[in-house]
Amino acid sequence: MTKTLNDPIPRRRWRIAVLLGLGVLVNYFDRVNLSVSHDALYTTFGISTITFGYLSGAYNWTYALCQLPVGVLLDKFGTRRIGRVSSFLWSVASFGAAAAPGLGGFFTARLLLGVGEAPTFPANAKAIGLWFPSRERSLATSVFDAAAKFASAIGVPIIGVLLLKVGWRWSFALTGLVSLAYFALFWKVYRDPEDDPLLTTVEREYIRRADATDALEQDQAHSLRYLLGQPKVLGLALGFGSYNYVFYLLLTWLPSYLSSALHIDLLHSFVYTGVPWLFATVTDLVVGGWLVDALIQRGWTASRVRQVVLVAGTAFGLGILGAAHAHTATRALIWISISIGGLAAAAPVGWSIPSMIAPRSSVGRVGGIVNFSNQLSGIAAPIVTGYLVAAHQSYAWAFVVSAIYLLIGIGGYLFLLGKIEPMDLAGADGH
Repeated sequence: MTKTLNDPIPRRRWRIAVLLGLGVLVNYFDRVNLSVSHDALYTTFGISTITFGYLSGAYNWTYALCQLPVGVLLDKFGTRRIGRVSSFLWSVASFGAAAAPGLGGFFTARLLLGVGEAPTFPANAKAIGLWFPSRERSLATSVFDAAAKFASAIGVPIIGVLLLKVGWRWSFALTGLVSLAYFALFWKVYRDPEDDPLLTTVEREYIRRADATDALEQDQAHSLRYLLGQPKVLGLALGFGSYNYVFYLLLTWLPSYLSSALHIDLLHSFVYTGVPWLFATVTDLVVGGWLVDALIQRGWTASRVRQVVLVAGTAFGLGILGAAHAHTATRALIWISISIGGLAAAAPVGWSIPSMIAPRSSVGRVGGIVNFSNQLSGIAAPIVTGYLVAAHQSYAWAFVVSAIYLLIGIGGYLFLLGKIEPMDLAGADGH
């Protein structure tokens, strides 16, 4: 019997979301490897606190430089082709770090990792825009965004134990093997909806019909220069940049903060680091994903729901100030969990916005612009933190600087991004 649109909708699109989430999970294993290896790298290469800050930011240098061209390439060649190349490159980078004979070789491997992983989030944002109607996009986005937090939650203790048992080189080699396995999986599974032989007609029509009037149906492409002048794009980039500053501060420095500032032994600092990231995984999925979509599907104003979660979640990020003067691990972890938990709730909303404000042919470019801002913050956070900690022998000023940036980001969301709706690009130059 032929299926109709009244039949239950198949769930191929959710398998794609899980695939993207697995990619981010593996992606972040590669990233957190460095923070876990701080002491081992100090012993091997004799690096200082400031040098570690630069080493932590090296990945972000190439990641940031690639964002704007990656957005153009994604819109031209699509998620499938770019995703295959990127997942292979980041696998090679992990093996390169494991085999690095000196600090220069290690820096080179981190720079290559930035090139390989650069397309991940813009590509995922574009893929979610293709595979999901807008009323399901927050939850779908949270699947891959929460994987970044979950990777930090389980990756730090797992890689930490590996490092203590087999050494830092083998920990990098093992993440390389996992990355290579994901490359093979992505090559086999991922297709855009129009090319996927396993996508049923019912589900394909459901995706198309649900967003018949969305910005996705606009076909005109717009230049990076033009999009950079749009207030909505700038507001989103500014707000997300402030989020990523705190994210990378904690990603790169949290184990060291717990170990040096609170005098926790290395093994326990690896375990304790997982607590805030587990909390962030839950808020990402439950608040930023499930709750947002549930409220919208029950008739709440979509733009208002997303605005409230975006701004309120970022405001909770100011909880990092509480950690500035925490004297116990428990108090520090509570404040850091409040901070990263709130930011995590806002993140999937933020990543769903490029496909809601930009035409389909420009989603990759908007995603690239946003992630360029993110990675400028990712470069700055570990380096600025390294200098501040070295100068003051304390993390307090590092946390204060991140809170000031968050206030600026909230202003970007309120006064530049505004209502979450398609940009008015009528008559704009598409070249």
